[in-house]
Order: sequence, then structure tokens, then C-alpha cells
Amino acid sequence: MPAGSVGTERLLSLTIGGMSVSHQNLLPEPPATELPEEPDAASSLSAAVDGDGDVAAVAARFPAYSAAWAELAERALAAGEPVTAYAYARTGYHRGLDQLRRSGWKGYGPVPWAHLPNRGFLRSLHALGQAADEIGESDEAARCATFLRDCDPAAADALDG
Repeated sequence: MPAGSVGTERLLSLTIGGMSVSHQNLLPEPPATELPEEPDAASSLSAAVDGDGDVAAVAARFPAYSAAWAELAERALAAGEPVTAYAYARTGYHRGLDQLRRSGWKGYGPVPWAHLPNRGFLRSLHALGQAADEIGESDEAARCATFLRDCDPAAADALDG
């Protein structure tokens, strides 16, 4: 169960004038959103990664597949290219948002890390935050970190690991 949760209800805390106030949100959390599997894209990306192939060709062939964009962003970050990483990550993030909305997501609620098809979006969001931080966009980096943790604390733990 995520930190701050009580059953399906979230415990909200806020500080006003130095006083901490907590209350329980009585509205249930929305159901988790799970993106559909994309076996052709997943196997193409896996073959490119395992065989040291062309990940960019996978992104070009499957442009809505966030995992390919996340892989490109992570590679650009590792190569010390934060602007390129930012562009790849932003693409994967927005393509993932599109898919989440088509899957019924209303702009909030859990996006579980345990569901493998969600990982491309979550990795893109994480890489976007890292790239934003590296280019001095601290507000964007903080927003991405908060959004990632709101989607699923397990994703933030795994990716920050």
C-alpha cells in the first residue's frame, strides 16, 4: 500500500502557519490504469537492446511505443547528452500520456510499475526529470519526480534505485 494511504483512501497532510493538519480523503482512489501490451514493439525493442541494434529504428517503426523513447533517452543521458535525452523523454512521456488517456486515465490515479507495458511511460517520465535537472529546469525536474511517485512509488524507488 503506498505511503499515506489508508485502504483505498489517501491521508492528506498540510502545514498552515506552522501547524500540521491531517485529514483522510473519503473519496476512493481511482482504479489503476494499465496500458495494453504491444508484443511486436516489445519484441523489436528487446531484439535491438539485446543485440546492440538500432533503437531509433524501433522508435521510428513504433512511434507510439514509449519504451523505445525511454531507452533512447536513457542512452542519451548515459552519453552526457541531456538536451537529446530531454527530447526523447518528452516524446515518450507525451506518447504515454496519450495512451493512458485512451485507456481511461483521467489525469490522476495509479499507473502501476508492476504492469510491464506501463514501464515505458514511467521510464520516460523519470528520464524527463533527470534530463530537466541536468539542463537546469529544476521546477520541471521536481514536477516529474512528484508525478512519478504519484503514479507509483515503486516506480520511483526502482528507477532512482
